[in-house]
Formats: sequence, structure tokens, C-alpha cells
Amino acid sequence: MHYTCPLCKTENKIDATFHIEEYVCKSCSNLIDVDKNTSTKVVKKPIENVVLEIGQKGIIAEVEYTVTGIIIRKYGTHIFWREYYLKDYKGNDAFLSESDGHWVFLHSIHEEDIKKKSNGKVAELHTLNYRWYETTQCNIYAAAGFFDDHLNFGIATYKEYVNGTQMISQEQSGKHNECFFGRHISKYKVKNAFKIPNLPNYSGIGIVQPYYVNIKQAINILCIAALMICLLQFYVYTTRTNYSVFEQKIKFEDVKNKEMVSKSFTLSGGSAPLKVKVFSGVDNSWANVQLSLVNEKTNEAVYTSKDIEEYHGVEGGESWSEGNKTEEFNLCGVSSGTYHFAISAERQEIMETVPASTYITPDGLVNITKESSGMINVVINGTMESVTFGNLKTLEEDESEIGKLVRKSTAGKNLDSLLNINVLAAQIKTEEPATESNSVEIKATWLPVSFWNFGFILVLMIVFFIICYWGRYFFNVSKWKNSSNSPYPQS
Repeated sequence: MHYTCPLCKTENKIDATFHIEEYVCKSCSNLIDVDKNTSTKVVKKPIENVVLEIGQKGIIAEVEYTVTGIIIRKYGTHIFWREYYLKDYKGNDAFLSESDGHWVFLHSIHEEDIKKKSNGKVAELHTLNYRWYETTQCNIYAAAGFFDDHLNFGIATYKEYVNGTQMISQEQSGKHNECFFGRHISKYKVKNAFKIPNLPNYSGIGIVQPYYVNIKQAINILCIAALMICLLQFYVYTTRTNYSVFEQKIKFEDVKNKEMVSKSFTLSGGSAPLKVKVFSGVDNSWANVQLSLVNEKTNEAVYTSKDIEEYHGVEGGESWSEGNKTEEFNLCGVSSGTYHFAISAERQEIMETVPASTYITPDGLVNITKESSGMINVVINGTMESVTFGNLKTLEEDESEIGKLVRKSTAGKNLDSLLNINVLAAQIKTEEPATESNSVEIKATWLPVSFWNFGFILVLMIVFFIICYWGRYFFNVSKWKNSSNSPYPQS
């Protein structure tokens, strides 16, 4: 169909079969009455944020529609929204309404299908209740395209009812009354349907915009996931057990500056943590354990080092302590196989003193003691007279009565040899048993059954649901903040 503007002689075409009462000339913007072929008024061209064109085709819900008209409506002084009139190939009407980047797809319905309740605050359509959102007065600000009815540029009243992502809209314009049923449509569906390169960005929350997460679906998914996790955990718990794979007490002196290779042990099952516990009876000191877990098949090694420290004391009349004699850590994700440990350890060095050596002469008259500092102390047993010499050579060269008595009582024997015999005897170490203070105890436990991960995942799922639930509440509060009939308390 094509129409020639009687004023500017521009030809206006549209691929449609419906009866046209009025059209807006695309060139001069005059509103032309088709029957009279005269202009009734000049209208503004819809420009701002208009993304569809007259005659443009698009497919929505498997039905091809043609854009036949565009109207921009104005509320107040600065609020605008756009309405796109659509026709399918049978001439049936549909509408796309866009406001602040939010889109609604609407169809005409009969007013008789709507039942009013609660003094008009609730509308029922097909057994579903819709809550009154707001009543808005507006007028046509700009228009373009072809129309099968005369446009009314007077004040029109829109009364809207909402239920989730669906709405009922009643338009009262003079004596003319129309009803529409609409539902939210994603702007990406509109973009794909009409092959539009760009669309207006979202601003605020649309009147029928859906929440970002479908709570019912989220509950179903989370419940099914939780059930599967519980069943899996129950299977693991009943088919596997935690068990000790290595335990040994090792003396520090046996692994100082060298590694000790432990006996082999086998881990079977899926990957799981290997819990290692190290203990040493440190007391105001420290110890360090270096541990390598070696896979005997691949020779891959996981190295770790752990300090054990424990200090305590009294300061200002109050006792204090820090550190611990026991440390625990996990080697995570250890797979099945045969392993051994390579172990080395060290502790804080303990200061050792050379013990004093005492020699009593055969006649019992003299006690000679060599201190760790090297000083010589001589005691005459009869008189208990005591004399200290700086070193052994001074005693040997002393010409006093005490020096002579010492040489006489020792019968000229070498004093250095006599005194060092005791020192060497004291320094001869016997095999010292492993104690808490001179050893470290290492225990490794295989943990194929872990409740930590199980509990952590369930807690995350619960937290996620709580966030979604409360998020939906605040989302709906924001959606209804412009309504005078909000079911939510307004701050």
C-alpha cells in the first residue's frame, strides 16, 4: 500500500493489508486523514531512543510482525516512553512498549475478561490476580507511521496492574477504552527479532522486569544438588575410612644435616588430603622439621617445612606463653599410590659445659679440682686450706708448701692426665633414648572422608539462597517504589 501526501507529494509506503484511517507523512510530518486526503495537524517526529523503523519486520514467538506505527507518550514534563504498533500477516495487533530500556510485549484483550476486586485495587484475569500499580495520565508527544484508527492527542489515562513479569494495562482516552495484556520481553529478544545493532541501556527497574534469579528454580536446583552431595558423602563415609599411614619418633641428632627415608606406605582411593601432625617437647626453644612426600612411581615430591616453637615466662608478675608443641597441616589432593617421607629436622642448640674434674691423691691428703674454666682448686683435707691456681702449669711450678705437698702426694705423676681421665669419662656418651625434648614425633593420617568440604559447600549453598531471597525482596521494593499501592513499606 502507498499513499501520496497531499501537501509535499511524498509517497508513503507500507507492506500491510489492513484498513488505514490516518498516516503521518514521513517527509513533512503532517497527520493525513486518508478518507478526506487532508492534513489534520503537524506532529513531532519520534527521534530520541527510537530503535525501530516503520515497515521493519521481526519475528517474536514464531510470528512475523511489521512495525506500522510509532508513538511517543509523555507523562509530566520529562517522562517519555515509546510504543511500537505491530501487525502480523493476518492483520492482528500487537504492541511493544519500551521505557528506560525495559520492554513489554502486549496484546489487546476484552474488558469483559477482567474482573475487579478489592475496590478496584486487584484485577483478575484467567484466575490470576494482578495488583494495581499506578494510574498515569499522558498524551501523545510524537508519532509516525500508519494507523487503523484516529489518533487522540488529548489526555489519556493508563491504569496498570502487575503480577510478577505480567501486567494488565487499561487505556481510557475520552469515551474510548482499551485493555491490554502484556509480559516482560528481554531486550535481547527484541534485538534479535528485528536485527537491531543497539538498544537503549537499562535504567532502574522495569514494572514487570523479572528478578535476576528464578527463586523457585534455584530452590529446586539447590535441593537436588544438596541431595546428591549428601548421597555422595554418605557413600564415601560408608565405603572409606580415615586411617594412619605413618607414625614414628625421630631423634634430632639422627637427622641433623641429613635426610632419613621412611618406610613406604600405600594410599588407595581417590585424591584426598594427607594430614600430618608433628610434635616435639620444645621448652622456651624451637625446632624445625623438613618433610618431603615422595611418590615412588613418579618420583614427584611435595616439600614442606614446619616450625615448632613454644615460649613462656613471667613478666610484670603475669605469666605468658606463646607457640605450641604440636603443629598440624594438610597435604591436599594427594592421589593414590605408594609413597615415603624424606625427613630432616633440627632444634635450637643447647649450650653444653665441660664438667669439672676432681682428683684425690692416693694418700687422701689433697683434693685437686679442675674447673671448666681451666682454673685449678687445691684443698688440703687435714687443714681444709684451699688455694686456687690460674692453670695447671702454675700449680706444677709452685714452690710453696702446698705445691711441694701436691708433687709429693702425686708421686710425680702427670696431673693433666689424671684430671682429664674424669673429663673424658664424663664426655663419653651412652646411647640416649628418644625423649620429648630430643626428638620429634611425626604422624600422617590419610583422610579420604572429609566433612569439611561437604559442610563448606552446603553452607555456601545456604548463603547463596539467603542472598538471592533477600535480594529479591529489595528488588521488589525498588520495583514498587514509584507505586502508590506498594505492598512493601516505603522509607
